This record gives sequence, structure tokens and C-alpha cells, in this order.
Amino acid sequence: MLKGVMMAVLGRDDILYYLNGGNDEELYAIADGLREESFGREVYLRAIVEFSNICNKKCNYCGLRAPNSKVSRYRMEVDSIIDSARLAAEAGARTIVLQSGDDFNYSPGQVEEIILGIKESYDVAVTLSLGDRSAGEYEHWFNCGADRCLLKLETTAPDIYKKIRCGENYHQRIELLRSLQDIGYEVGSGIIVGLPDYTLEQLADDLLFLSALDLDMIAAGPFIPHPDTPFSSAETSDIELSYRFTALARMLNPLSNIPATSALDSFDSKGREKGLQRGCNVIMPSVTPAAKRKDYNIYPGKNAISVDVADTISRAEELVRALGFVPSASKGSSRRMNNV
Repeated sequence: MLKGVMMAVLGRDDILYYLNGGNDEELYAIADGLREESFGREVYLRAIVEFSNICNKKCNYCGLRAPNSKVSRYRMEVDSIIDSARLAAEAGARTIVLQSGDDFNYSPGQVEEIILGIKESYDVAVTLSLGDRSAGEYEHWFNCGADRCLLKLETTAPDIYKKIRCGENYHQRIELLRSLQDIGYEVGSGIIVGLPDYTLEQLADDLLFLSALDLDMIAAGPFIPHPDTPFSSAETSDIELSYRFTALARMLNPLSNIPATSALDSFDSKGREKGLQRGCNVIMPSVTPAAKRKDYNIYPGKNAISVDVADTISRAEELVRALGFVPSASKGSSRRMNNV
């Protein structure tokens, strides 16, 4: 652990106190101080290429769910994916996130080709966010040069997981996540804050569970009901609850990377800015080709603005600088892995 970095000692009652809004000013100040102590003024940019919005899952919260016939589906060719990563790297991105729905049309060999096509040409980290592929496939891709994996849980309650993900197996997901750690990836996971009928007690349990997983990245964004899902009439989450959750995640995990998610901007045009001032140290702009970006519509407002890749990166850098932070020139490798 980095010398001087303080880890907050929080019990479940303390977490519930802050989640209830007991003292936001204190919570955000502590989280911001811990971010400063761990990362200084640096903010990491992760450029996301959302290369397919085809998904075989039926998750009740997601606009890309397989039964949604209103989505304009797309699947990018291997060369186009590599080209999007190239544009992002040349614009200054040092991490490329390859993200898709659970689309098994891409063979292990094609994913290998994408990873090698990026890594052989650019000094960047590659993060995979491909869903429920096998541990064997992920190990092969790690050996090809992939550095990180994102595997969201959305909830750490097995019964709720089964309900919102339409029968998917929670324990298999946890097993895969742990396999990724054993393989050697930097691993990220996270939840959705404010799912229908979710309680603060369950959110507190989420925080404790995620912290016990010893993750390199923890992500949490507010629930936004999508009109073309079974949760269309559910209540939208309270954005302040998302800020509190990520601030608490920072207190419990001072060295983990924590993004200010794009979903925050769907509530508040200053959402990601506030996130960075409340413990977050990462932003993840989409560099999906403009013609396809709006169709990666997980929730309303996602990718609402389509600009070219260079402008996307420069806008993200301008946002960071406007807050007095510095867009990091590094790949943003895990401080937790390198200092424990």
C-alpha cells in the first residue's frame, strides 16, 4: 500500500449514515482528500470503443436487451474497431476499452486480432468488457496482451441479480470475476445505484462486498429507466445517492480507480465534474464512430452527443483541466496492484 494513504474504517452503520445523507459535506471532503492523496491532480481517460450493440441477454434494465426490437443493431468489422482505437490513441488516449453486448459472433481469434492490432502499433493499455466469455478465452486474450477486464455485477444480492438479469447465474459471474483476477488482469466491477425496490441496506452490503473483492476499479452509476425495457415505469434513481456511493467506495478503496460515469451527465450537465470532485479519478469518453454511437443506448441520454474522436478526447481533457485537474499522460495502471 502507498505510504501515507489512509483507508477509512467504516462499519455498516457508518455507511448507512452517509448513504442517508447524514453529512454530505464531510463525506465528499474525505473522499476528495483520499483521491488527492492517492492520485494527486491526475485524472485518467479511458477511451471506449462500443463495437457491437448486439446482445444475447434479456436484462430488465438495459436498452440493448435481446428482446428489444426497437434498437438499430450494429456490429463493427475487425478493421473498423482497430481503426477507432487508432484514432483514439493518436488523439492522446492511453487506455482503449473494447466494449460490446454479449455478442458471440466475434470468435476468440477475431478478438485476438483486435488486441494485437492495437498493441502492436500503440503503447496503450487494452481493457476488455465483453461479458460472459469463458475463462479460457480471457486467459488467451491476456496472453495476447490484454491488460484489464470490466465485469459488472449490477447488484451483489444473488436473488435480485437473478431477477434483473432474467435467470442469469450470479455465482458463475462471481467465479468468472475471480478467475480474471487469478489470470492476472486488472479487474473492475460495479453496480447500478437505485435499482427498483432496492434499499439502502442492500447498497451498504454492495459496498462492503465490492470492497472485499479487492478490485482495481469500482464503477457505480445511477439507475435510469429505459422506455423499451420491463423497468420503463420504474422510478429514476437519486443522483446524490450515486455520488455518496462512489465517495464511500473511495473511502473504503483509496487506491482503486473509480470513474465518474457518463450516466451522471444524463441527470446533470455537471454530473461527471461533480463526481471528480467527490472522489472519482477516471472518465470514460466514448470513441465509437459517430454514426453508431447513439445506438449504443443502454439508458436514455447515453451517447446523446456524437462528435468525432479527436473532439471527444479534447472535450474530455478540457473538462478535466477546467476543474484544476491534469489529464494523465500515463496508462493509469492499478495503484492497488503495484503497491500492495
